[in-house]
Amino acid sequence: MKEYFQLQFKMLNRKMIDFGMPLLIGYTLLPFIFILLTNYLFEKTEFANYAYGLLAISFVSKLSEPKRNDFLKSIFNKDKYRKLRITENLIYCLPFTLYLIYQKQFIFSAILNLFIIFITLFNFSTNLNVTIPTPFNKKPFEFTVGFRKTFYVFPIAYFLTYISVSVGNFNLGVFSMLLIALTCFSYYSKIENEYFVWNYNLSSKEFLIEKTKTCLIYFTFLSLPIIIALSISFFREIDILIVLLLLCYAYLTTIIFAKYSSFPNEMNMSQGILIAISFMFPPILLIFIPLFYSQSIKKLNTILND
Repeated sequence: MKEYFQLQFKMLNRKMIDFGMPLLIGYTLLPFIFILLTNYLFEKTEFANYAYGLLAISFVSKLSEPKRNDFLKSIFNKDKYRKLRITENLIYCLPFTLYLIYQKQFIFSAILNLFIIFITLFNFSTNLNVTIPTPFNKKPFEFTVGFRKTFYVFPIAYFLTYISVSVGNFNLGVFSMLLIALTCFSYYSKIENEYFVWNYNLSSKEFLIEKTKTCLIYFTFLSLPIIIALSISFFREIDILIVLLLLCYAYLTTIIFAKYSSFPNEMNMSQGILIAISFMFPPILLIFIPLFYSQSIKKLNTILND
């Protein structure tokens, strides 16, 4: 078991290095972002512990993949396998547990950890083998692929919106919209093959416009039930809703430009740090968006102008 966890730790370090992030910065920046977003959630809604629990379970459930666990069963005997699964689940849930304890949610923390231990009894796939229909065509592959991997997020977001309207909590509804925005944000973390970019019969500028337009249209489509519900139920806060929606548009535009500013390589550490800074100080996007855009044009010119 000791060797297994050492291997997992080395694999995590390798992923950070491949992403272009030094380990010292990675282990400093990631907890900071986690605490920042968690603080925001708990400050804005009284139902934060329930949303937090759902996020923790979703995160830990990735460890219950059948193929992965069949492999572990072939290496460890029954007792060691069970101990490993329980230990691994508790470690993955530890950041959520510590924050719940900090919030003095002792009973909820205990219930969450009991459930985390309980799901070690079952193996289930979080990636269904059936083809999930999407409301998107094949052209914007980011949304087609991403939606099929994260489809379960959207019913959760819409359910949180329903609770928000039912109890009159505007902040919970805002969180549900931001949850969808972060999910769409993640769709642009992977770089496609150069061929799929070269295949566009567009200039670099037209390509970026097309990508951005597609992203904003589909994000709006996915968020529309939330936007309509909040606009009707919290009409007095509609100005705040519009500002937050525009911020979501700005961040989605930023991630697209940042993605192609280092194309065909993945985003490097400096870009990740700049995006993290923008979350703490959104007005700086007025500098970062033009910066990433100009860098993207230069990178794409070498491919689309061939």
